[in-house]
Amino acid sequence: MDKKYKIAIVDDESEILQMLSRFFQRSGKYEVITFLNPIHAISSIDNTFDAVMLDIMMPQMGGLEALEKIIEKNPDQKVIMMTAYSTLDKVLKSHKVGATHYIMKPFNSLESVEKKLIEVLQG
Repeated sequence: MDKKYKIAIVDDESEILQMLSRFFQRSGKYEVITFLNPIHAISSIDNTFDAVMLDIMMPQMGGLEALEKIIEKNPDQKVIMMTAYSTLDKVLKSHKVGATHYIMKPFNSLESVEKKLIEVLQG
């Protein structure tokens, strides 16, 4: 059997978490763990995760700050930032901190999100 990728999805919108989780788990290729709160995610995400999908705008803690803490714990962690509020400044900052990739919300399609995830996992 092929390796099952372990991914964490961190977003303060439960609809996004449910939609992505259902989509990824349906394929059978992913073990998905979701977090509504980035503070809980930071304490739970360790080096067993193949990738993290992280929202930039969350009320409990900004995505860039969460990204810094995740990268601090595991410098090689692959992180895809997700946002509906893209500014060049945020894109540059997230890459500087260690984000692997960036996805805009609303997503073009869930297939396009998975394509980005596969690129990151295999990169």
